[in-house]
Amino acid sequence: MKLTWFGGSTLRVHLGGRIVVVDEEDAPDGIDRAELLSGADFSVGFASQSLPGLDPRNWQPPRSAALLDDGQTDIAIGRLAADALLVSAAGEPPLVLAHAELPEAGRWTREAVVVAFSVPAALSGLKLWAPRLIALAVAPKAAETAFSALAAEAGGTGLMLLEPGLALEV
Repeated sequence: MKLTWFGGSTLRVHLGGRIVVVDEEDAPDGIDRAELLSGADFSVGFASQSLPGLDPRNWQPPRSAALLDDGQTDIAIGRLAADALLVSAAGEPPLVLAHAELPEAGRWTREAVVVAFSVPAALSGLKLWAPRLIALAVAPKAAETAFSALAAEAGGTGLMLLEPGLALEV
């Protein structure tokens, strides 16, 4: 999985051999939309009303395909809460994108990667889920003040700070 944050909630994700772009219409000034969407298999927005709702307590990650399959990985995108999306592909950790506090969820969250677009989303992820990794995607000033508080709560969860335009391999 590779995550590239561009600012705001605009994100380009390489997952399961596919590319998902999130909130391309809200990309910051100076980001070339054509380049952002180049090669993308999916483009989705947080405001999209067409995403299926998912029950975070009962959802299960997809199983890996047999080795003899054609190698194409299906991507599933759904809504966990009003401000939280789930992107999943077989053989990859579940990816959660969150603007606000996360809902209670099942054990699958221990393997999840959370991109938190706010400090409350990151804090709730640490307290409720204890995921594999939380990547904080917030303005530098907010990140400076929040990072030490988040690190104190992290326990065994990895904590990364995303910088606009730089990719993170997970």
